[in-house]
Amino acid sequence: MSVQLNHTIVWCRNKQISSTFLTQILGLPPATPFGPMLVVELGNEVSMDYYDNDAFSSQHYAFLVSADEFDAIFARVRERRLPYWGDPGKHRPGETYDYNGDRGFYFDDPDGHLLEVITRAGTSI
Repeated sequence: MSVQLNHTIVWCRNKQISSTFLTQILGLPPATPFGPMLVVELGNEVSMDYYDNDAFSSQHYAFLVSADEFDAIFARVRERRLPYWGDPGKHRPGETYDYNGDRGFYFDDPDGHLLEVITRAGTSI
């Protein structure tokens, strides 16, 4: 049997605000309702299911994108003047990282979840 991630529930204070933030920043279609959740479909048949809940801990979600998508996403982050960092500990504000040709950066969503956007050198998505 092949084990694959199907979805993850993203706890948030307001599923409409949080799912809209993600879809707008990443350039994805709007979230769709499914029961009490708003579902954001990703390109690899995995979804992020936003669910309202006042009690949650910050999580980390990383998104693998093409170089062109990276540039567009990074431009949207800068247009919104969102803080971003070149490391997950937030010690390198206003920076991106480059590890062996992989580019990336970190930023927070409205609920304090740490989001990462990363490319893979020589890999097309």
